[in-house]
Amino acid sequence: MQDSKKLAKRMWDPKKSTVEAVPNNLVVSHEQPGIMVRAHWHAQVEVNFVFRGAMEYRMHGHSAQLRAGDLCLFWGGLPHQVVDTSEDAFFIAIHLPLVHFFRLRLPAELTHKLMHGATLITARPDDTDQQNINRWSTYMRAEDAARREHAIDELLLRVDRMQFEPYRLIEPVGMREGLSEPLDMQSFQNIGNICEFITENFREDIDSVDIATSADIHPKYAMSVFKKSTGMTLNEYVNLLRLSYAQALLMQEDGNVLRVAMESGFGSLSAFNKSFRKIAGKSPSDFRRDSRLRAPPRREADAVRVS
Repeated sequence: MQDSKKLAKRMWDPKKSTVEAVPNNLVVSHEQPGIMVRAHWHAQVEVNFVFRGAMEYRMHGHSAQLRAGDLCLFWGGLPHQVVDTSEDAFFIAIHLPLVHFFRLRLPAELTHKLMHGATLITARPDDTDQQNINRWSTYMRAEDAARREHAIDELLLRVDRMQFEPYRLIEPVGMREGLSEPLDMQSFQNIGNICEFITENFREDIDSVDIATSADIHPKYAMSVFKKSTGMTLNEYVNLLRLSYAQALLMQEDGNVLRVAMESGFGSLSAFNKSFRKIAGKSPSDFRRDSRLRAPPRREADAVRVS
């Protein structure tokens, strides 16, 4: 592509991103997608619909190309990055708290693969999607909680319907060799209860006993079922939410690393540095410096708390 065309494309401004700081919120971005100079992550599942144009993601272990009419679902807890778009691209990104993912009635094996990094995409356009998604977007950004819940319910039903129609499932390299046996839907309901408690309390000093007690299950069972379902330990998921929140704080102008570590729920700076480097591939200080690169201004996404 010629440089003149690249200049016409929008760049993502990490300092104006809202989704990373609110893992228990619904966040809706209805806009031109921005090319990202680096990957980001967040503790929500993400649903994308492309109204026009095309875009390309670099996911965890694979890439995904989306075109007009595509509906896409992936787990945002793994680093992902928009690496290219057409100049006319316009899409909606709906970030759903993880608890809603476990309300889906997708086949257990498909759910399992998605939580381990696969990307689910419709294989042919549905003429009703554009009108419906525009309405859901309006409802999700309304002050009326009943409208928001109604839109979420309809969206989940639409995602459920993807299993009955032609779809593409893009799997990370090596996924088939690394999967354990999928769980039943009762187990997923327990996971939903676990996720709800963690998203409300991740900045506090919580452990597996606190988490299991909140779901009325035994700690060993809680640890086992969560690991099999999500590919993460309970501690790794708690850290993911803390790191997502810390990521947002570091992108602010006054993102002092020690203050960020403490406000995010980490008990020590050394623990924060180790966990952050593991997911970001760099120290919090380097991440903060890189996030302050100049980028064109953009409209902030709409963050909506879901009760």
